[in-house]
Amino acid sequence: MEFFYVSLLCLFLLLVTLSLHFLFYKSRSALSGPLPPGKTGWPMVGESLEFLSCGWKGHPEKFVFDRMAKYSSHVFKTHLLGEKAAVFCGAPGNKFLFSNENKLVQAWWPASVDKVFPSSTQTSSKEEAIKMRKMLPNFLKPEALQRYIGIMDHIAGRHFSSGWENKDQVKVFPLCKNYTFWIASRLFVSVEEPTEVAKLLQPFNVLASGLISVPIDLPGTPFNRAVKASNQIRKMLLALINQRKVDLAEGKASPTQDIMSHMLTTSDENGKFMHELDVADKILGLLIGGHDTASSACTFVIKFLAELPEIYEGVYKEQMEIVKSKAPGELLNWDDIQKMKYSWNVACEVLRLAPPLQGAFREALADFMYNGFSIPKGWKIYWSANTTHRNPECFPEPQKFDPSRFEGSGPAPYTFVPFGGGPRMCPGKEYARLEILVFIHHVVKRFRWEKIIPDEKIVVDPMPIPAKGLPVRLFPHKA
Repeated sequence: MEFFYVSLLCLFLLLVTLSLHFLFYKSRSALSGPLPPGKTGWPMVGESLEFLSCGWKGHPEKFVFDRMAKYSSHVFKTHLLGEKAAVFCGAPGNKFLFSNENKLVQAWWPASVDKVFPSSTQTSSKEEAIKMRKMLPNFLKPEALQRYIGIMDHIAGRHFSSGWENKDQVKVFPLCKNYTFWIASRLFVSVEEPTEVAKLLQPFNVLASGLISVPIDLPGTPFNRAVKASNQIRKMLLALINQRKVDLAEGKASPTQDIMSHMLTTSDENGKFMHELDVADKILGLLIGGHDTASSACTFVIKFLAELPEIYEGVYKEQMEIVKSKAPGELLNWDDIQKMKYSWNVACEVLRLAPPLQGAFREALADFMYNGFSIPKGWKIYWSANTTHRNPECFPEPQKFDPSRFEGSGPAPYTFVPFGGGPRMCPGKEYARLEILVFIHHVVKRFRWEKIIPDEKIVVDPMPIPAKGLPVRLFPHKA
């Protein structure tokens, strides 16, 4: 009898187990579909080399478009920078990611970024970026930006006088980096003398290409060079910070003169002040963000205006109207910037065809479904600007340069994303607009130009840059 009850109990437990398994399996199969179509490439490496090499060859969109055609125009899986990943495509993909920031997804950077920018507080790049976003609004609000226009105009005048005038030929990309870095140095750390700016800029020139790279720390690799450059910059910034602390104590510097002073003199909610190393970390990130993307945009403005004389004429006409309205030596102001509507439409079309930010990564915070496919928690998600910028459904004749796309209400939502979108939209978008427009004003009022290498190759590493630096021949306007 005892054996009978034991057998009955075992049978009961088996039935309960099978029922629970069936219910769980049925529930899971109802909630989760298959993984997105695609392939994960080689073990460990995945498809990283192909992803990066498409950029090195000047066609970063090829990696994405080839897979959209082969697998799905909405989402596909891959394996990038050591991580399982899904690539979300088109305006619906952008909308989903931008709308679900900190709900289903969060910002993510490759391991190489944390290693190039090791935080002195042992926090991740993501946490540091959140702190920075809380701090930046004071410096990027409209009244602050309006004060920057005169400073940008003054620096632009010095830049063009020393780097462009009285020259038959120039290399545009290095000059654009110098221009945007000079402005960032002045506004963020009050370094304005050209020799000091050049000394600070030199290691930045090797830093960007190592950020989004395979993190192999061997001599000569882009990653290794980036780590060394980061350490060098941090030492230089610490010297500036220590000197600033002395100047603040002696009344030789103002707590409000730049972002560095603000960081040194402002405490957090607990009354604690930032350590010098922490300030150096944040200034390093700001200097990169504050010059790299705009220097790429300014370079491609020169490229497209050289190729499209009718577009140049429209920009020149608009800018010369502003020149005629100014007294000799009078600096640009906010009203002048607001008059540069056609010039900004041209700049936006440049940003569409050559976006400095090719895309960005997110990380899935939970399992979720997207377009009938299951995205597992922890997977990395990449969005690419080119899936809309070069998509004929979003921009008819996408290869054609057409500034009129930005007239009126402009492109449809989530299609034009050179600055990202949602809570993660670049906080420096307006700052970049100002320095690009000031650059356009100064270059077109001085020169016409022509490309010396008509079919110069474009390399994306990680931003688009002309392989030879875009040499041009200058033709000054006659007085």
